[in-house]
Amino acid sequence: MKPIFTQGPSITFRVILAVVFSLVLMIIDHRQHHLESVRSALSTVIYPLQYVANLPLSIGHWASETFATRTRLQDENRNLKKENLLLQGRQQKLAALEAENMRLRDLLDSSFKIGDRVLIAELIAVDMDPYRQLVLLNKGSSSGIFKGQPVLHANAVMGQVVHVNRFTSSVLMITDASHALPIQVNRNGLRTVAIGSGRINELELPNLPNNADIEVGDLLVTSGLGGRFPSGYPVAVVTSIIREPGEPFARIKAQPSAHLERAREALLVWTLTPPEQTDTTPQLEPEKEVESTTEPVPRDNP
Repeated sequence: MKPIFTQGPSITFRVILAVVFSLVLMIIDHRQHHLESVRSALSTVIYPLQYVANLPLSIGHWASETFATRTRLQDENRNLKKENLLLQGRQQKLAALEAENMRLRDLLDSSFKIGDRVLIAELIAVDMDPYRQLVLLNKGSSSGIFKGQPVLHANAVMGQVVHVNRFTSSVLMITDASHALPIQVNRNGLRTVAIGSGRINELELPNLPNNADIEVGDLLVTSGLGGRFPSGYPVAVVTSIIREPGEPFARIKAQPSAHLERAREALLVWTLTPPEQTDTTPQLEPEKEVESTTEPVPRDNP
């Protein structure tokens, strides 16, 4: 129906006028930029409405990104820790290899290199007996762990596996009073044995004469004798030497390079001599099972 009283111009004329006015404003703004201040003022006035309208979507994106980022960072952090532990385990060889290179360059290629296979395990329990230094790892025979397997920390030698279950294994620390480890002074190759003192931060080096070439601060590394630990891994640093006149042997103490008291992960190493493992492990298996009721802690004699 047509309106009874028509006032003003027609709708068509109004539309045409609005279009022409819009085109003029667009041309003026494009050519002269006179409407920049007007646009800024309008944007400022409209911004709260835009913010409120976009708030639910922004909250949804923030929540999804936050949780996704947290999960991703946790995964990356976990992977970087494992990679760092592996790299530090391999880096332990550098000091021994540098000293060996200086002493005997033509035998550098015959030095031991870390095995291709290593496994990261986590500590799940610690023996509360003050006279024993034992920890429990969350890897066992299902992961290929065997008795006598060397165990490393990120910094140095940690101990060896003395008992294996299906999903767990017990590790004897090098500081246990029943443990002996063949070592050598990295500076000059002097060989001896490091005996556990029963204290978590101390090793003893018995049977070294007073005139032995050893000094405070010397790095002690595994010598490889005995076939249990591969050679060249850091063990401890000499902290105290007491030479008393009239005594045939000096009293020497060393501090383990591994942080045994606060270790959370360990590296289980497969050496490059699997035939020896397959030959010796079946022979030691029954003997250690019988001795486990009386003295489950074997010694690694040089």
